Amino acid sequence: MAEDIANTEIAAEPAKPLPDPIMPLLRMEGVVKAFGGFRAVDGVSLEIHAGEFFALLGPSGCGKTTLLRMLAGFETPDEGRILLGGEDIAQALPHQRPVNMMFQNYALFPHLSVYDNIAFGLRRAGMARREIASRVAEMVALVRLEGLEKRKPDQLSGGQKQRVALARSLARRPQVLLLDEPMAALDKKLRESTQVELMELQRRLGMTFIIVTHDQDEAMTVANRIGVMDAGRLEQVATPRRLYEEPASRWIAEFVGDVNLFEGEVKGHEPHRLTIATRNAGELVAAAPLMPLAESAVAVAIRPEKVRLARRGPATDALTAHAINRMEGVITEANYLGGTTVYKVKLDSGAVLRAAAANTARLDVDGYGVSHRVVAWFTPDDCVVLER
Repeated sequence: MAEDIANTEIAAEPAKPLPDPIMPLLRMEGVVKAFGGFRAVDGVSLEIHAGEFFALLGPSGCGKTTLLRMLAGFETPDEGRILLGGEDIAQALPHQRPVNMMFQNYALFPHLSVYDNIAFGLRRAGMARREIASRVAEMVALVRLEGLEKRKPDQLSGGQKQRVALARSLARRPQVLLLDEPMAALDKKLRESTQVELMELQRRLGMTFIIVTHDQDEAMTVANRIGVMDAGRLEQVATPRRLYEEPASRWIAEFVGDVNLFEGEVKGHEPHRLTIATRNAGELVAAAPLMPLAESAVAVAIRPEKVRLARRGPATDALTAHAINRMEGVITEANYLGGTTVYKVKLDSGAVLRAAAANTARLDVDGYGVSHRVVAWFTPDDCVVLER
């Protein structure tokens, strides 16, 4: 596997620092990959621009790593095209495409030093010794490994091994760097700091990065855009904010972040507003979606941080002068998480509503406790109407 990494390291022109809004660097058209009767990737079409940090997000087994391996050349699509800079590379061998892949297990050579691991692909390409020394020194400085050049992989921490793998992946300056769960083995603190470093590195290089992850927070932190996959299909491609605030389906609303969902039927239409009779939360007033609904059976999604709690909630929103969605209940859980407290409210209807509030005061002077009776409220614009 380590040789596969080295073989994909070929020279390429530097990518543009900002995405080109017209011509994508990478285009996938109807890509299909099946293993026996199972379609791991099922008709995926996608465009990624030069200089973009793109994330493929999805649960285990959704096809994201298979898609990444097809981009790297380790798998061949059964159908469809993969265009890089306008050239179809779907059938090209790994060493014939200006793409490199950094694997989750890093695939470092255990018998080689840090210096030699980084230099391996450069030597395979026949680069002169002086140029190799200069390039390795550049990569070592780039990932801050100065003083560790003579160490072997077993003398490095997990974070240091990752930096060596990243330096080796970047040494030949590929047009596209593919990262397969690169931070899965790191602890929370190191993972968070590494995410920031990776973003800064990508911006400095102006290179196109494509990362595969099942970690929603990681995808939303590092990526300009996110493609969410499920069962081999690309369900939605959007910026992190749009993906969270305007999910394209109920499944995405539930997969990305936490959400309250109420099933119901559309009973009334007003300009930019819908009245929905829900099964367990009474009548809710929600902002009408931009696209007309195909059916009246819907689900209303409200993110927990949109739910406000009060001992006496308002009946109308003073800012919008539109009806407020209001319901009463009792707090059954109050989980302090540092920056926020997450509450579970058992409504009088029997349904459970989750609310998240920022802890703006150092002491718990404005919080609510278990058994407190509260009013939960949110505006129509806080609601997203989704077809089932």
